[in-house]
Order: sequence, then C-alpha cells, then structure tokens
Amino acid sequence: MVGSRQRHVLGLVAVVLAVTTAAVLVNRFVLQAEWWQVDHTVTARPVARMADLGPPPGPVASTWQLATPIRRSGLSPYDQVAHAIVDGQLVVVSGRGLDVRDARTGEARWHYNRGDWNLLGWAATRNHLIAYLERAGHGQDRQVVGFDAASGRLLWRADGDSPAVTERSTLRWPAGSDVVLTTDDGHRMLRGRAAATGRRLWTVPLPRGCELPEAAAHRSGGSETLAVLSLDCGSLGRVIAIDPATGRTRWTRSLGSQEPPAVAVDGDVTTVFDGTALRLYRPGGQEFASRSGDDLCGAMCPTALSGGRLVVVYRQGKDPAAKRHMEAIEVSSGRSAWQRDAPDYSALALGGDRLYGLRPRLAESLLPAGIDIVSPADGQTTTVPAPFVVGPGMDGVRPWLAAAGGLLFVAVPEAAPRADMEAQRGPYPAGAARLIALRGGPAGRGPEELGGVAVADWPDACALLRRRDLTAVRPGGYRTRPEHADVGVLRLPRSVSCRYEPEDYKGQSAAAMTVTVEWVSSSPQAATELLAAWRATEPLARQLLDINDEAYEIGTSGTIAVRVDRYILAVNAYQAPGVANRLARAAAARLPRAQ
Repeated sequence: MVGSRQRHVLGLVAVVLAVTTAAVLVNRFVLQAEWWQVDHTVTARPVARMADLGPPPGPVASTWQLATPIRRSGLSPYDQVAHAIVDGQLVVVSGRGLDVRDARTGEARWHYNRGDWNLLGWAATRNHLIAYLERAGHGQDRQVVGFDAASGRLLWRADGDSPAVTERSTLRWPAGSDVVLTTDDGHRMLRGRAAATGRRLWTVPLPRGCELPEAAAHRSGGSETLAVLSLDCGSLGRVIAIDPATGRTRWTRSLGSQEPPAVAVDGDVTTVFDGTALRLYRPGGQEFASRSGDDLCGAMCPTALSGGRLVVVYRQGKDPAAKRHMEAIEVSSGRSAWQRDAPDYSALALGGDRLYGLRPRLAESLLPAGIDIVSPADGQTTTVPAPFVVGPGMDGVRPWLAAAGGLLFVAVPEAAPRADMEAQRGPYPAGAARLIALRGGPAGRGPEELGGVAVADWPDACALLRRRDLTAVRPGGYRTRPEHADVGVLRLPRSVSCRYEPEDYKGQSAAAMTVTVEWVSSSPQAATELLAAWRATEPLARQLLDINDEAYEIGTSGTIAVRVDRYILAVNAYQAPGVANRLARAAAARLPRAQ
C-alpha cells in the first residue's frame, strides 16, 4: 500500500515536471522563438554615402514621401515614430520595428519586425544599429538586438539588459565608439556592450543614491565619443558624462533642481536645462555660458553646433507666447557672436554651413509651413514656404528635420482619415508620421518668400465678399477688419484675411465671419497637393462635392476650405457651416482663373 502511494506521488511529480518542462520549452522555442514570428529582410546593395549638405537658400519642392502609421501598443510613452539619417540611409523607427530605406529615393533596403514584440528603443553607432524589444504583455522578456546598419544582417542578441535612458520622443538611447550603453533591472549600473558582437565590455556603478530614469524626454544625449545621462539622485538633479568606449566618467555636475535635468549633446557640447537655467558645457565639462529663467525652453531648447558656435533658441519671458530668441554662442569664449528674434521653431537641423528651422506656419493667417535657412556665421536668414502643413500636435510624432545629400528631410504628424476614425471604437485615431524629402525647387517670377509667386497675384481678402453676400445670410451692416501678413522681410500689400463684424458687434465670436486667402500656389496641381496636406492634418475633414474645384468642411467649427484654380480660400462662420458654405461660394466666384 505504501509502495503504491509512493508510486502515485512519484507519478504526479513526473507529470508536473513534464508539464513544467514542456511549458518552459514551449515558451523558449515557440513563444519566444524567432523562426515563426520575425519578418526580416536584408540587402546586399552598397550604401550611397551622402554629403553633409542641405538644399540652397530658395524655394523647395517635394521629391519623395513616406507615411508610417502609429502603432498603439498599450505602452503610450513608447508609441512613437522616429527618424534618423545613418550613413545615407533613412531609418524609420516605430513600435512595429525598423524600416531602413535609401535616403535619396525612399526605396526599401531592409527591415526587421518581430510579431507580438514591441520595439521600445534603438541606438546607432558607426555602422551598427541596435534595437530593444519587449514581448507584448511580458515586460520581463526583453532583448537587445544588434544589426549591420548597411545590410540589415542580424549580428547578435542578448537577453535581460535594458537601454540606458531612452529619450521618449525619439526612442533613441546613447551609443558611441561602437559601444551601446545598457543598464540592469535596478537602473543603478551602467554597462557597455560591443555593438558588433554584443559582448559586455565594461560595467560601472552609478554614484551612490542615484539611478537612471527608465524613459523620459531629453534625459540623455550622445555622440561617438561622449554620452551624457541625467540621473535621479533624490533631492538633487545630476548629470554624468561617460566615455562610451571605456565607461570612464569624464565629468559630473550636480544641479539645484530636484527634477532630473533635460540633456542634449551636439558634437560633444552639452546643453543642460534644469528648470532654473540653461547651461552649456564644453567636452571637458567646463561651463562656458548660461541663461537664467524657469521657462526658457519648455521641454528642451533647440540647439545646433556649427563652426565652434552653438546656436540655441530660447524663450524671452515667462509668458508661453513670449518671443523666442536665437543666439550663436562661441564655445571657446562664451561670447555671443550674434542674436536675433526667432519664431517658435518645431525643429532645427544643420547641413554643412546652413542651419534649417521648421516654422509651424510660414506666417500668421497663411497655410503652409515655413523653412528658415540660416547662416550660422552671421544669422542672415531666408524664409521660404514648404509644400506641406504642420497641423495640431499629436502623441507619437514629433516634428523632425535632417539635412544630407542636398536634401532636407522633414517629418510631421498626420491624422487618420475620417472613415478610419469613425471605424474605431475610441475617439482618438492613431494617425501617422509623414516624412517628406525636399530638394531645391525652381525659381519663379516672384519673391522666394512666396515660392516664386508674384505679389500682384495675391487678391485682397476684403474684396471677395460684397454687402449683399453678407446680408443674405445675416441682415444688418458690417465693419471689416483686414489683416496683413509678413513673410521674412516681405509684407504682402493686400489683406490676406478679412473679418466681418456686425455693426452692433459686442465681442461675440459667433456673430463674426472671416475670409482668408490661405495661399496662392504656382499651379493648380501645387494647390491641390497643399490642400490635400491640410486635409491630412484634420481627422474630421469632409469633402463637399458641389463647390468649385475642391472644397472641404474642416472639423466642426464652421470652416469651409475651397480651392479655385491655384488659390486656397478658407471661410469661417463660427459654428455655422451652412453660412460658411454660402459665403465660400460667393467668395470663390470672385477669384480669378487662368485663361
């Protein structure tokens, strides 16, 4: 009887062991296996290197475009689409993986996507790309994976490590000198892995009482020879600069704020903003300039290093609407080389001896985005229109710029189409990041600030409606309030927007109506493309089929957008689309057409 009982217990133990072993094997060789869940292509085509050069000052035109959908993983801080130019290749990073393309043409080169795993970080150093992935719903299952950047060939995989301070807005973390920086579960150790083999080269502890934040906006930055990390040290914010090749600490700084400071690195020059001041450090850690203020930067001030000068854009005054200031500061002496007022740039990029700034709007009341082309030597600026629209900000896409090979690469958010949004259960569409590659465009007979369109081609917005048009929708008299536009040093002589207020107007927005000449393009085709770009930023845009060449109801605010030939017009009647529709017909009828 006892022997029978023992056999029964041993049998149960054997069954449990068999089931456990089977579960472990299934998890390891099936659930975590690469062979059935990886979509991975490689290429043998050589990479065409690209010169560090953007387009010359003057009009720009689109040469190719790419839209990358935002993937909602349930880990919202990591649901980003980011871009980078690495050795002549455009690297597109999203939750679904790596998509690497020829930066000159947009043609696919290689990609890596692992089903049921989320890509939550990436790094680049020399000719290697490194990805960090976690299995969906199983954060303890994580891998760091190394690739040859040119071919996409898988070089190594390592389990267990995490990135050292992923920048949330780009998913990038520091790497340099062919070493990628990782950390342990407690975020209190810093490790260096060889980017070519994955072999661990060094491990160093962080200062006592300090740890690395998991992911945060602008908490790290790096170059090939310097990695700077923001640390959480309890009562003090702290910054540590590391030589990525050896793990040796180059310098550290403790700051007055309790919050971990924001960090950026450009050419081994480090910018630190701790909420009280903006501080600039040379490669050896010497502070060479600072600007005080608790709201200078928002999340972080845009910077670019050129010819021994750091160009930085910061806010003057505490008001979020306060003017921005662009200043070039000599790294060697800390002296200001030049300074001027600047718009609120969405992004900055350096290409050769030119600095490019992305304006969300070319000018107030005008539709296109704008590109400023700035000389870092003296601040001289050319402002030109861009063939796209920067719409409202959207989680998952941060406007981005890069210059290479005579091209300027721009990424902007794009909303999901209305039909896609209505098909979703939730109220917020995922949308996409649209990448546009710009080249130098043809010059026209007009000024560069208007894309070559003659100033005389612009109609007067206040001449597009007559009194009878207004009284037909709302009886009574009206006063006109014209608005003009300044683009760079150019001022359009006629009003680009006209506000009509009833004579008994008492400040109630619902009583006023506005007509705006949003843009005059060089051709009907260019106007069609710009209107399509506007529509792509508005998830609730609805096409109207019986007004002129093209027309859309934009959102729910009572705005009607109309294209007539090469003109784009917007009419707003504030929550009254029917009224705006009638006025749009009347205004559009007075726009000229090509003969």
